[in-house]
Parts: sequence; C-alpha cells; structure tokens
Amino acid sequence: MTNRDAMIEDSLEGIVSRYQRSFTDKIYDQENDDGDPLMDVFGITSDLKRENRQYWGRELGMCWQLLVSEVFSRFCNDYGPALRFGADEPCDFIVGDKAVDTKYRIGSGDSGTLKKFRQYGLMLSEQGYAPVFLIVREDNLPAAVRACTAGGWTVYTGDATFAYVQEQSGFDLKSFLVERAHAFRVQR
Repeated sequence: MTNRDAMIEDSLEGIVSRYQRSFTDKIYDQENDDGDPLMDVFGITSDLKRENRQYWGRELGMCWQLLVSEVFSRFCNDYGPALRFGADEPCDFIVGDKAVDTKYRIGSGDSGTLKKFRQYGLMLSEQGYAPVFLIVREDNLPAAVRACTAGGWTVYTGDATFAYVQEQSGFDLKSFLVERAHAFRVQR
C-alpha cells in the first residue's frame, strides 16, 4: 500500500467514524413498548402506533397541545395565546414569563428541526420569556433534547411534565387521563 493510499483510507475512515457516532446518537437502544397516559385514554397499543408512527405522533401531539392549553387557559390568570414572530410560532402559549411549547415526543434529529429548537429558545429568551417544553414521552431523541437545552429551553418529560402542569395550574392532568384509560378507545 502506498503512502497516498494509506492517507486516503485514514481520511475515509475518519468520515465513516464520524457518521458512526452520529448514527449511534440517533438510534434508540431498544424499541420502547411503554405506553403513556394519553395512549391509554384511546386504548392505543404500541403495535398499533408502530403501524404509522408519524400519524400517531402528530395526532397525539396535537391532542396533547390542546389538553395542556385548555388546562392552563382555565386555571392560570396570566395565560396568553401563542406568540408569533412573522411566520414563526415558537411556542403554544404564554403563562406569565414562561413561553410553553408542548410535544408528545421529540424524535427528529433533522438538522433543520434542531436548529429551529435552538433559534426559537433564543428568540423567546431575547423577548424576556423563559422557554419551557412539556413533553409527554420519556423516549425522546437525546440529540434533540440537547438542542433544546442549548437553546435555553427547560425541558420536562414524562412524570416531570405532569408534575409541572399540576404545580403551575393546580389541575392534575395525569390523574384525569389515567382515570379515563380506555374510555375513548379507538375502534378498528
């Protein structure tokens, strides 16, 4: 092998190695079959959700946003609607000095999405708000959560999210959902 061949191989292995690390950061160690209180309300199984992850993630996310927004609008006197900066809507609503965005789960490692999370957090901070993410699921993409915190977001997941909602609003949304497990079962 010539010196030139060795140099190119080292260079190529460096590229492959960087991508290996990147891919490893974006892959979940194991399939998460855990449900959550929102899935349970509708009787959605992990198997059903796996049939079309994007659909269920989007729809459960919108349901979550509407539920949390409703709780805060009813129980918090300092509730305000989403902020808009031109075409951007960096949060779902405002409560006092907190800019709150809700997510069912953060699973995208897309560089544009991660950049948007950082930019929105910084944008909200510059306007004097403390950005807060309220995420139902615990199985979020670590790189996405890091991008959020790098942008100044305080990120709550799983039980910490439900505790935050109850602490801020006085309403126990988790108990509300748990008490209605399977009450709104999806018909197949």
